[in-house]
Amino acid sequence: MDKIVIRGGRRLAGTVTASGSKNAALPVLVSALLADGPCTYDNVPDLRDIHSTVELLRHLGATADFAGNRVVVDPGGFCNPEAPYDLVRKMRASILVLGPILARLGRARVSLPGGCAIGARPINLHLKALARLGADIRLEHGYVTASCPRLKGADITFDIPTVGGTENLLMAAALAEGVTTLRNAAREPEIVALADALNAMGAHITGAGTATIEIQGVEALKAASQTIIADRIETGTYMVAAALTGGDVKIEGCRPDHLEAVIDKLRLTGTAVETGGDWMRVRGAPVPRGVDIKTQPYPGFPTDMQAQFMVLAAVASGSSVISETIFENRFIHVSELRRLGADIVVSGNTAVVKGQNRLSGAPVMATDLRASASLVLAGLVAEGTTEINRVYHLDRGYEDLEGKLAGLGADIRRVPAGG
Repeated sequence: MDKIVIRGGRRLAGTVTASGSKNAALPVLVSALLADGPCTYDNVPDLRDIHSTVELLRHLGATADFAGNRVVVDPGGFCNPEAPYDLVRKMRASILVLGPILARLGRARVSLPGGCAIGARPINLHLKALARLGADIRLEHGYVTASCPRLKGADITFDIPTVGGTENLLMAAALAEGVTTLRNAAREPEIVALADALNAMGAHITGAGTATIEIQGVEALKAASQTIIADRIETGTYMVAAALTGGDVKIEGCRPDHLEAVIDKLRLTGTAVETGGDWMRVRGAPVPRGVDIKTQPYPGFPTDMQAQFMVLAAVASGSSVISETIFENRFIHVSELRRLGADIVVSGNTAVVKGQNRLSGAPVMATDLRASASLVLAGLVAEGTTEINRVYHLDRGYEDLEGKLAGLGADIRRVPAGG
């Protein structure tokens, strides 16, 4: 199994380009199942999760070709209603095929999903909402079985904002009969990206990006093209890398408007952040200041940036309090950061981080996608050598992370399994 080896202590400087968003690309690719012809998607990141999605689309009968950050999906042969465990277990987002399969074929059998071990993330909100559209939902032998000749619009209020639930319902309701209103919907930029892709295909969706979304169902959707938005979490990770190392990094091809909460917190640490329409320049302070954060649904501080900020807090002056309100197991990276010398005390969903003058390199083990990124960031500032094992998690969500960091001056390399 590959590992990442980092010799810390180098200041990052230069320019890096943000890749397309994994979390936007996954539902947009799946939405092609609703079209009556081939759909083309550009700026798709070359990631393990994208390849898993392409494999799943092919299993369902669609043709999916991935080359040079472009994916073309032709759903002409889509006729298989089953997404099996062997494919779905690879990533949580596979549950997003449930809505499109049900809407197009009238029946679906989708394995309960797998993915990162950061919390239960139950799909009951997806299932309750699909039932409100008229679906007969059953859980049998580890599978969700759903059937309905044609879904019918309904007024649905989510108990809590759910990104996956909102995405599943957007796709299912696009072909439902009548109007569907989603209340307390998720507001993330990835929701807007999916609505834009569906509208380009002929859907009638308004209100995406707000708490209330209205979908006027249509009889059919047509082929369309879409460019995937920049990855705000990858962008945020490079922002923290610049702040950590006292660096000076320009990030191009990004969306500063999607990162306002992160920018605000970085500025409180003493980091200078300049923004343009599609770029940011981040200059780290000689010694960052500690800052308290609390993860919240968008537009609040993103849970996917919590682990990276914990590293910044670990080398900042003073103490920081980090509260995690989204996922119950999202502090599992703490034990590995402690191996590098971080002073972190966890109580329930709160971590108190006392800043240290330095971290010390050591062998560590990645436990999930964002935890992997936090260990890479810690390795950039740790004295000596840090070895990060089980880096396949990184390949799920970061396109050539080690190559991009090396281009900014980091001493970082990937060691292939057996190397």
